[in-house]
Amino acid sequence: MADALFHSPKTHGFVRVAAATPVSHPGDPRANGQEHVALIRQAGEQGVDLMVFPELSLSAYAIDDLHMQAALLDEVERQIAVAAEATAEAGVVAVVGAPIRNGDALYNCAVVIGGGEVLGVVPKTYLPNYREYYEKRWFAPATARSEDVIQLNGETVDFAPGLLFEAVNRPGFVFAVEICEDYWAPLPPSTRAALAGARILLNLSASNIVIGKADERAMLSASHSARTLSAYVFAASGWGESTTDLAWDGQATIHELGSKLAEGERFALDSHLTIADVDVDRIGLDRLRNGTFAECARNEGEPATVVPFMAREDHEASELIRPLDRFPFVPDDAGRLDQDCYEAFNIQVQGLMRRMTATGAKSLVIGVSGGLDSTQALLVACRAFDRLDLPRTNILGFTMPGFATSDGTKSNAWALMTALGVTGAEIDIRPAAEQMFKDIGHPYAEGQPVHDITFENVQAGLRTDYLFRLGNQHKAFVLGTGDLSELALGWATYGVGDHMSHYNVNGGVAKTLIRHLIRWVAAGDLIGAGARDTLHAILDTEISPELVPAKDGVIQSTEGTVGPYALNDFFLFYISRFGMTPSKVAFLAHQAWGDAGSGHWPANTPDDEKVEYDLASIKGWLRKFLIRFFQTAQFKRSALPNGPKVVTGGSLSPRGDWRAPSDGNARVWLDELDANVPD
Repeated sequence: MADALFHSPKTHGFVRVAAATPVSHPGDPRANGQEHVALIRQAGEQGVDLMVFPELSLSAYAIDDLHMQAALLDEVERQIAVAAEATAEAGVVAVVGAPIRNGDALYNCAVVIGGGEVLGVVPKTYLPNYREYYEKRWFAPATARSEDVIQLNGETVDFAPGLLFEAVNRPGFVFAVEICEDYWAPLPPSTRAALAGARILLNLSASNIVIGKADERAMLSASHSARTLSAYVFAASGWGESTTDLAWDGQATIHELGSKLAEGERFALDSHLTIADVDVDRIGLDRLRNGTFAECARNEGEPATVVPFMAREDHEASELIRPLDRFPFVPDDAGRLDQDCYEAFNIQVQGLMRRMTATGAKSLVIGVSGGLDSTQALLVACRAFDRLDLPRTNILGFTMPGFATSDGTKSNAWALMTALGVTGAEIDIRPAAEQMFKDIGHPYAEGQPVHDITFENVQAGLRTDYLFRLGNQHKAFVLGTGDLSELALGWATYGVGDHMSHYNVNGGVAKTLIRHLIRWVAAGDLIGAGARDTLHAILDTEISPELVPAKDGVIQSTEGTVGPYALNDFFLFYISRFGMTPSKVAFLAHQAWGDAGSGHWPANTPDDEKVEYDLASIKGWLRKFLIRFFQTAQFKRSALPNGPKVVTGGSLSPRGDWRAPSDGNARVWLDELDANVPD
């Protein structure tokens, strides 16, 4: 794939949408038409594929009986033709609001224009006629129409609610339209449109503003996009509308699957666009995974008229316009991160508490290495014991130094156990390992410095073997420490190794989130302040299994072998949660992590963790991830101990979100990567 093609969002299933907020000129369609043309041209210059204007945008909304004036309605139709011509020049599909006559009735309509033509007209279904609204004085509802076509701009086009507009040259680019009050109805017309296949829902609104209403509209847009597994683009009237009795804020929002992608300036005094790239491919993949959506479509869906159109096909390299977290398991918003850490920590704690009450256990055994994972598991254990009114001394922590254990991690392990008030002990595994080397005839027993996989796994296996026997001895169960990222990569010694335990509280938590959980605990008072300095020291320690002695002062690096956990967690999220192609994951990773990346950093991320990766590095590490995830690690995941699911779509348990054959291979993913990601 050519570089420019790869670096274009359109290549990867993104549709650039815009909510337009023009300055309104009440009762002056020509002036409004000029505002529309200017915004259409601006949208075209910014690569927008689809844009939506507010309700009755060509006439203005708050003009009351002027809607019944023939001169005004004639000029509105002329301006539709002018705006349509502008879409041909700009390469944009635009949805404008207009009062349209059909037969002897007047309808409040969304007029879809593109390529110089009117593609279709959608009349408003629900007309508000309460409090300040009086629309039934002027307009007929969609149900009052006598036919499903209309003559407009010299064309005969479809005229009905629920029309689906589908780009024949851009898979997944399917949208539908509703107007203002429609989405306040108990069953919005866009619900059935989504069930029929629309992935982008547009709302032309003239909703006036009162205190608190902006939050209500945002809530409706977010919840509707979540419920219908869609994107929802909302554009409300703004500055210039008549303020005889009402006021207007020009709210513009774009949501996707419940998350806000963009929000425009409210109460602005100039015409402007609110733009975001909607991932219609991701929406389709989410619907594919959601059996309830498909079943509801079968039970409640209705046939829809599909209007085909040609979307713009330029594939220019550009920066993605949407929020993109470098750490998808760790939100960038400080408040949300605090909430996520609170929930994650308590999910782990309650999972452990329930297992202890179910088994009647009063104590547990845990290996404490001075690394991130065992630290997090020990913090969870302490909180669980506190809530169960059990003494922390019943937590039996063992540090088990081997041939490569550093003084730093060993001292951190001891400092942590002491500060937390657990029962600490030390077992040197080297004598037992040396005996095993001798028993199996390993070269190390003959004095040869052979640090192969056997050398590593003898140590890892002995540690777990000791823990299980200690559990038997003390009538305790063994608490696992391995995390979600390690499960994805198969970075664990199988069987009687760190792969196994009686219960694993970290199995549903990504490595990148564990870092922030430890920071969160250190900043709070759930565990006590005594361990705070030690926790920060552990966070500053390089991730290493410490199984092979340092060479020339360089310690064994986990990330040097399996790749940066920041990238691996990024790959894991998009591949396991959505099933995206490797090329799209590489594109997103480069957008987030490249030298010009726009990805968001989580709150409180230290500067020394803020790194960048070029496309070649991303492709190389993604290749390693694909092999480990799809080909070499599944047999370990097929025999996982129990543990709580923590993050959405993040469980790799064979009893949960991820079920795969242990005998799979990575060929199809590697071929896709090589074919579509430039070197």
